[in-house]
Amino acid sequence: MKDEKRFGKKRRDLGLVLYDDIEEGHGLLGAMMDLADAFREFEDLREVMEEMDGDDFEDEAAEDATEEDWDEEDDEELYQDLVGETVHLFSEIQRLSRAVSRGLIRVAGAHGFSGNIWRSYIALVLAEDENAFSLACEVRGLTGSGADQMALNDFAVLKRLFDLELREIHPALYRGLSAEAEDVDLLSILASYPAGTGQSKIYNTRIRDSIQKLALDLEGAETEEDWLHLVGDFYRNFGVGMFGLHKAFRIEGEGDTCRIVPITKTQHVLLSDLVGYESQKKRLTDNTEAFVEGKRANNVLLYGDSGTGKSTSIKAIINQYYDRGLRVIEIYKHQFRDLSRIISLIKNRNYKFLIYMDDLSFEDFEIEYKYLKAIIEGGLERRPENVLIYATSNRRHLIREQYGDKEEIREDMHTSDTVQEKMSLVARFGVTIYYGRPGKTEFQDIVVHLAEKVGVTMPENELLAEANKWELAHGGMSGRTAAQFITYLKGMQDLGRR
Repeated sequence: MKDEKRFGKKRRDLGLVLYDDIEEGHGLLGAMMDLADAFREFEDLREVMEEMDGDDFEDEAAEDATEEDWDEEDDEELYQDLVGETVHLFSEIQRLSRAVSRGLIRVAGAHGFSGNIWRSYIALVLAEDENAFSLACEVRGLTGSGADQMALNDFAVLKRLFDLELREIHPALYRGLSAEAEDVDLLSILASYPAGTGQSKIYNTRIRDSIQKLALDLEGAETEEDWLHLVGDFYRNFGVGMFGLHKAFRIEGEGDTCRIVPITKTQHVLLSDLVGYESQKKRLTDNTEAFVEGKRANNVLLYGDSGTGKSTSIKAIINQYYDRGLRVIEIYKHQFRDLSRIISLIKNRNYKFLIYMDDLSFEDFEIEYKYLKAIIEGGLERRPENVLIYATSNRRHLIREQYGDKEEIREDMHTSDTVQEKMSLVARFGVTIYYGRPGKTEFQDIVVHLAEKVGVTMPENELLAEANKWELAHGGMSGRTAAQFITYLKGMQDLGRR
């Protein structure tokens, strides 16, 4: 219904076997095809009418008709019918041009596209649509299978749409009209859309640029076979759809409505930005390297004092290994009931997934840890080889312990079993890495490094003296405290107050 309201037409058969409109297009691809078809029909009518204005039309018509069947009156009536059809198509093209322009500009703004955004949108459809061909290519490349042949059919349809020269439509529509009668040439604007801010709300710059480069490469392709190779290479290099083009995800809904959705803005932090903790970073990268290489790897628990860089390390790992197929799905403990469903959605994809649990801990009355234990190790179904669990916590044992849990306090005869059940969760993380608070020297190193990185200009002795005052009033020495201090200094410096 939404598509019908936007474009004023029911959903049409696009003539495609594999590909379809993507969600953010709201039927835009169908409207683009309607516009292209309407323009081509308009051109055909104009050509017939131009022939009727000359002598050729009656001469050709006379060959197939007797004098009784054909006369000047019939000729005039047919001509007027064609005029009426042409006027109708003219109005339809104007309507579709406005609708398509609104849709393409909306998509271009969200994705940061510029240049020929008509063609960029078709490249976006190719990049996002998950089908038998695209999913096979992201794993194996072109295979010569039936899916390749079906893709050739779709590429023939899409190439015809792609190759439409937008700048030619406006002059053809208004040929013979005065300049005052012409509307704004919307379609020519779409062919050379200005860059604007160039910021994408959907993808990082690398992926946005790759989609636009795909559009440029397709411009130089002469046949649908050329398209097959270009698009197949794109899938092999970048993947396809949500998992191929995003690095981080979260969970929305629960039960039957549970779904994975992309996180469109992630912090671009590197392990080198985390000062110190070299042994911790090495253990984390060694395990992750083995995972992305398809070798045996362990689930990882990063634990220790708050603000010491545990979450930063996970973010940095994702940025470091994203281009090698690593993806992360963030999940909270109230969603652990849906872990099995989530894993079933990703277990057959050509990516390595980290199920990420930040600040993981349980109160003694919470039982969600039981679901996590079963997934990590102990359930009947084996955890897929492309899935690991990385978690951070301020607690070594994750579950709050009471004195009543200790074995020496025998309030009931099964207390030892209760303690063991809680402790067994940590044992299921094969790698545990401790992040402790930095000492004074390490804290000062962090402060100096961050100040240099963001451009805080202050003598080092004054900087460190101010940092010591700050940490005393803001929770002690940690990487987080240092970052907050430098953020404050940079803000004051930019305001001219330091």
